[in-house]
Parts: sequence; C-alpha cells; structure tokens
Amino acid sequence: MPFLGQDWRSPGWSWIKTEDGWKRIEFYGNELRDNNNGIDLEDTRERHGYCTLGEAFNRLDFSSATQDIQRFTYVAKLLQLIARSQLPSLSGAAQKNYFNVLEKIVRKVLEDHHNPRLIKELLQDLSSTLCILTRGMGKSVLVGNINIWVCRLETILNWQQQLNNLQIPKQLSNGMTLRDLPLDMQNNILYKFSDACDIINLGQATPTLHMLSEDRRLWKKLCQFHFAEKQFCRHLILSERGHVDWKVMYFTLQKYYPKREQYGDTLHFCRHCSILFWKDCHLALLFKDSGHPCTANDPDNCLMPVSPQHFIDLFKF
Repeated sequence: MPFLGQDWRSPGWSWIKTEDGWKRIEFYGNELRDNNNGIDLEDTRERHGYCTLGEAFNRLDFSSATQDIQRFTYVAKLLQLIARSQLPSLSGAAQKNYFNVLEKIVRKVLEDHHNPRLIKELLQDLSSTLCILTRGMGKSVLVGNINIWVCRLETILNWQQQLNNLQIPKQLSNGMTLRDLPLDMQNNILYKFSDACDIINLGQATPTLHMLSEDRRLWKKLCQFHFAEKQFCRHLILSERGHVDWKVMYFTLQKYYPKREQYGDTLHFCRHCSILFWKDCHLALLFKDSGHPCTANDPDNCLMPVSPQHFIDLFKF
C-alpha cells in the first residue's frame, strides 16, 4: 500500500511513528515548533498515512492533469478502468471528484476535439456500469441518493449524444498540406502510430495514404510492438499467396491478448519512499530531475512507472 508524498503535486499530512502506530500531526500555528518534544519533522515529512483508491484519486491532481496533453490519455484510461469495476468502492467525495474530472475531460474533447474515440469508450463503459448498479443490484452499492445517480446517468447519455454529433471543422489553409509532403515523410508519419484505428483513419485521407496504410511491413511492426513472437505462432494467418497477413493478424491477436500501453506521461512510484507522484518529464529531460526529492543514494533506480491498472492494483487488499 503506497503513501502519498507531501510535495506540490500531492499535498499530504505529516505523521509521527509512535508505539501505537502512525499518528497524524495537527498544525496549530507555531505552537508545534515550540512544543514538539524534540520531534524531527523533516524525517517524517515524506512518510504519510495509508490511503484507499478514493483518497488517492482525490489527493493526486487528476483534475489539472486532464489539461496536460501528455497526461490526458492516462487519466482517461484510469477513469475507464474505475468505471468498469471500482466505482462502488469509491467514497462519496471521491465519486463526486470522479464526475468532476470526467466533466472536464468531456468539455475538453468538445472544445478541442482531442481523442473523442477514447472518451466515447469511457462513457459507454460508465453508462453500462451505472445501468447495472442502479437497476440490477439496487442502491445499496452506491453512495448517495439513487435519484442523484439517475441524474448522473442522464448526464452521461447527454454527453454521449454531444460526442456522437461532434463535427470536426475542416481546416482551411493555403499552405502546405499532408498530401504535399514527400512519400517517405508520409510513410514515416504512419510508422509513428501505435493505434490501428489511427492508421486506418489516416489512410482514408488520401489515396496515397491509403496505399501506405496497407503496407505489410507497417502492420508487421505494429504486431511486433504490441505482441510477443510466441503469440504470433499460436495465431498464424496466411494470405492466398502464402504470406503472413499482418493486418488480419493484428486484429486477431488483440482479441486474445492485451495491447501494449503507451502514454506520454504516467504516475511513478518511488520504492524507496513509497510515494506516488507525477514525474515531470521536462525537468527529467533538461536537468535529470524527476520532480520528487528522493533520499535514496540512487533515486533513478527506485522509480517505477505505474500503469492505470497497476495504480488500481496498488490499493487492492
């Protein structure tokens, strides 16, 4: 079970280790400094109390993270996993915070049209879960009045309708467009994608991109990125000419195995300090500073990226 650290990303409490266990320090002006009986607050500043998934969700700044394009996909995926199985485990405050963050995500997508497909999947999972909880299992598994949850479900359905009606305006420009780029540059752009739907959608833009998006080598690289070689052997699919049909292979493999997750930025867990925090990629790149003041001799070896599923697993008893 992780602790949450006291830094600008996750303001926590100060705790002292006593014979009866860890106790929280209550601050009352300057009295604590004068009557602390010799307690060294700096030694306990980074070591804070245990917390649940709901508390962690409240204390880590997911609301601001939705405005960071590097963290947007991570937060959306985490909300989707919580919607599928963890929603009843959240406290009332955490559930309220969950829907506040979700509202910010939907508004951002409606404003700048960023990744609407992911948010549609999130809302679909959430609406399915709420339908089951409110109709099948009853209100005993949900915190708050059942009418509040019915209202939230109606809000979700309204968001779904807005996203389905979302029209992305055509960009009018007299300058260079995608079709004006050299063939090898267009091909390099396709090779940067790790999502099959993005490749297919871009392939519909021009006949040239469609031809490039059907390249066997492109789909082979995508399969190798997401799946292990031993998984290929179990589901080998050959074309009429006897070649491996890598595009069909990809969509077959994703039915049986999870795809490799890729995020611009993730939460990190410090094994030395037992702290969850957002790693500042800009600081790490420029100054070799993760943004977490670790006290270990070799801090880099103590840091571990935390996927959305791993984040949830940290709080399972």
